[in-house]
Amino acid sequence: MPALKECFISTVRDISSEGSGVVQHPGGKTFFVPGVWVGETGEFRITGFKGRYGFAELVSLHEKSPHRIDAACEHHGFRKGKCGGCPWQFISYPEQLNVKQLRVRKLLEKIDKNLEKIIKPAWGSPEIFGYRNRAQFKTDGEKIGYVTAGSRDIAPIVDCLILNEKNRHTLRQLLRTFPRQDLKPKRTKNRSRNRRIAEWNTLDIDDEISAAEIAVNQRRPFRQGNSAQNRKMRQWLQEKLEAVRNQKNKSAKVVEFFAGSGNFTEVISAAGFENILALEGADDAVEELAKKQIPAVRIQRTNLFLPEKVAGVFRQNPDAEILVLDPPRDGFKGIDGLFAEDKKMSKKLTDIFYISCNPATFVRDAEILYREGFSLREVQPLDQFPHTPHIELLAHLVRCRGR
Repeated sequence: MPALKECFISTVRDISSEGSGVVQHPGGKTFFVPGVWVGETGEFRITGFKGRYGFAELVSLHEKSPHRIDAACEHHGFRKGKCGGCPWQFISYPEQLNVKQLRVRKLLEKIDKNLEKIIKPAWGSPEIFGYRNRAQFKTDGEKIGYVTAGSRDIAPIVDCLILNEKNRHTLRQLLRTFPRQDLKPKRTKNRSRNRRIAEWNTLDIDDEISAAEIAVNQRRPFRQGNSAQNRKMRQWLQEKLEAVRNQKNKSAKVVEFFAGSGNFTEVISAAGFENILALEGADDAVEELAKKQIPAVRIQRTNLFLPEKVAGVFRQNPDAEILVLDPPRDGFKGIDGLFAEDKKMSKKLTDIFYISCNPATFVRDAEILYREGFSLREVQPLDQFPHTPHIELLAHLVRCRGR
């Protein structure tokens, strides 16, 4: 049995969904190691265990990947005090995209082996630095930064290369005000240990506000984090919707789940549909969506994580033909409500446009849709966040004939 702090030599055989290298101990146990890539050989030190798996850190590299490069950011790293926000900065961007594409293909093969022509090549980000339009910093009043990977330690920063220029300027403005007594976290009680511990405060920024407008521990309205890639997502959706509209007509009813503040609602309206029902569960997002007064859109506040609420939507709208959804990372937890009780209520539903920020939960949901008579027509991977294992999917599913 491997022991804590034991060192061993191994070769990285894969990359996990969380972005770490996968290595095997001579005794057979699998370990996850950050900061290494497929094919690299090195010495690793065991740092912890969890069930059948373990965690380790790189001690020294014996054989480097040809794709390894020097990270551009001084804060990049995997030890205490280093930022864990961009774990793949040490690998060339084309190779990052290659691994993301392979991961998508491997996951989708679980539901359909014949997807070669359906999965499109991933759209890489036009900019791999300076792309991010929003961020959340952690602060204890003395320092400001992100978090070291696998810890709750603030990694202080003086710059962040992935932020767009407006947000980098905001960060510089914030740094000039430190240290700050008003940002010291209140001490909270840790019930499990019966003692008081200090937690950080959060500072959410985006390129629509200045440093003076930041509110402590208050989230900004959700938006896609990469503006250039969001434009591609909107363009893809509009083209697909217009093609469906041409097959049907502009009066076909469209239901949108997880509408947020209207990023994709605007696209549905622009595609020419005249009967759109947009549903969202967050009050602040519903308020922002209503302010936009998007043509042909009715807005409804609904908890879409509950299957019974989803079922209620389709009972009230049995003529809905098109569903557009952009759920959070947990996926469409209310999906069973599409086909609950009387399946006739969703029989008119022919097209589903599923925008996913988590391929694993997308595959889980797609398996259910396949069982209910849908199949994938196209999957377009898209990279919003270079230097991370994150990958988006734009998927079009259609009901099979006779189902």
